[in-house]
This record gives sequence, structure tokens and C-alpha cells, in this order.
Amino acid sequence: MLNKKISLVIMSLIFTTAVYNASAQDKLAKEVEKAVEELTQAMLKADGTTLNRLASDHLSYGHSSGKMETKADFVQTFVSRSSIFEDIQLAEQTIQIVDKTAIVRHTLSATTNDPGKGKANIKLGIVLTWVKTNNQWQLLARQAFKLS
Repeated sequence: MLNKKISLVIMSLIFTTAVYNASAQDKLAKEVEKAVEELTQAMLKADGTTLNRLASDHLSYGHSSGKMETKADFVQTFVSRSSIFEDIQLAEQTIQIVDKTAIVRHTLSATTNDPGKGKANIKLGIVLTWVKTNNQWQLLARQAFKLS
């Protein structure tokens, strides 16, 4: 009888731990999802303050063309309006969290209107790497790739 009670207690602890971990993962995923949405809105609005806050000082921002940007380059591109997004739609987003790192994948469909280029519709695959630093998610790396 004692063995059955001990087994029941152990099973209850395992179940409780599993439920707690799943709940904690959901909370973190929602935080990352919010950071992605903030980033998207900041890109649309050319909001340098928010872009600076969300981007890690070590940002590596890769374009589908192969061009790479630092944090300063990334922020300046939007603030100077040399890259203009008129709208951005994200689809098929997945978020995987390991410790204090999140990997976000999605499809980005957008209308751009860069000076000298005019309007263009783009559809890209995106991989984002976010890290939680000082209780805030920051974008560490981004890579875009052309979809066939």
C-alpha cells in the first residue's frame, strides 16, 4: 500500500512538472510572439527607438540578396527611409524556445516602396534568432531567403 502511495505521489509530481513546463513554454512563446509583432510594427513605422531596443548590439541581419547588416545598419536603413515597407503580413509562424534563445520561422509577404525602385511585392522565408537579455527578448540574428 505504501509503495502505491509513493508511486502516486511521484506520478503526480511528474505530471505537475510537465504541465508547469508546458505553461512556462507557452508564456515565453507569447513573449516572443509579442516581440516579433513589435519588430514588425517598428519596421512599418520606421521607429528607430523601438528598433534599437529590440535589436541586440550583436545583430546580424541577413537579406535574401546576401547583404548583411549590423544593428546600426539595420536601424539606419529604416530610419533614413531607404527601405520602406507599406505592409507586412506574417504567416506559418513557428516558435521554438531553448533556454533563453528562441528560433522563429515564418513567411513574410509585404509591399515595399523603396526610393528609386517603386512598389514591389515580396514573399520571403525568414528565420529569426531571439535571445532573452535583462528580461527582454532581443533580435540576435535574422536571415531572409527567397521562396521558390
